[in-house]
Amino acid sequence: MARHYGMDWLRIGAFGLLILYHIGMVFVPWNFHVKSTNGEDWTTLPMMATNAWRLPLLFVVSGYASRALIRRSAGPGAFLANRSWRLLVPLAFGVMVIVPPQPWVELTTKYGYGHGFPYFWLHDYFRFGPLDGIVLPTWNHLWFVGYLWVYTLGLTLLVMLVRTELLQRWFDRLFGGWGVILVPMAWALAVHVWWFPMVGETHALFDDTMAHSMYVPYFLFGFGLARSAPAMAAIARLWPVAAVIALAAFGCVLAIEFTWPPSVPTPRWVLRPYGAAHALQQWGSIVALLGVADRWWNRDTPARRMLTEAVFPFYIIHQTIIVVVMFWLLPLHLSGPAEFAILVAATVAGCWAFYLGGRAIPLIRPLIGLRPKGATHG
Repeated sequence: MARHYGMDWLRIGAFGLLILYHIGMVFVPWNFHVKSTNGEDWTTLPMMATNAWRLPLLFVVSGYASRALIRRSAGPGAFLANRSWRLLVPLAFGVMVIVPPQPWVELTTKYGYGHGFPYFWLHDYFRFGPLDGIVLPTWNHLWFVGYLWVYTLGLTLLVMLVRTELLQRWFDRLFGGWGVILVPMAWALAVHVWWFPMVGETHALFDDTMAHSMYVPYFLFGFGLARSAPAMAAIARLWPVAAVIALAAFGCVLAIEFTWPPSVPTPRWVLRPYGAAHALQQWGSIVALLGVADRWWNRDTPARRMLTEAVFPFYIIHQTIIVVVMFWLLPLHLSGPAEFAILVAATVAGCWAFYLGGRAIPLIRPLIGLRPKGATHG
């Protein structure tokens, strides 16, 4: 398998959007760990531009990368061992060290928790139970890492038990034409319109059926796409059609959001049309982005090599920076634009400091998801 640099750029871009999205969560009228006093209903509209597809795209790209990793491994067992080390060690470190400031800020600002952070971390965080409705300890934004490891475990078992060559031939036939748009869209419509009409995700692993019903197929699609010239050729031909579908569906999402903003009760009959628009925007956007990445972004640069390594440490630390900095900003009573600008600058600077500092210390590298010093990372 030749490396597809466009997929690297998609991964970098998706994580970058995720960081910006979490900054936006401070201002929208949706639940988050800390909230600005400058929230406005209209701020949900730009968030909706990526809300449907940013996380599903990450699972598609992760599945694609898993195919390359498993081919470079000595076998399925070696692949699983490597992925477990690269995912579970940062997850454990994140849950124990990186994430704790987030629930402390949430408890302090929303529930009047009276103790400082050191007391919270030493006495309350590792209670393995709820505190004011928040189950501690928690993985918060690192749920993606846990889900990805579980899906990787399932993929390893699939590769060990099933003839992947046969599955690959079926994949090529199914997705080698219009099926690359129509089949996943039909599945997304079934999930979001019929089975789980706009049901939210829990990110709690064992009671998150709706999320798994979307992310597992997308992860497996990415795995199959990595070795499917027919499917990639179909995406190269049809991505403009997918882009038109996605834009039209997003227009429907905006129309519904304008009609029933978060401060206005939404009639139940709107859920299914909204779910249909969400589903069409989701897969249409993913196919369009895959096509754009294949057509224009499949090229290497020094920036690509550094950013490919940096995005995982960025992901690990970014939300804690956002929550803590916003907590510090609350007493200053700044304007919304000023808060947003400071959050963006502080998050970017903090992420780079975390990555550059961590990669320079050999003992820290595995804790933030980096390979041992001297190993190649592409």
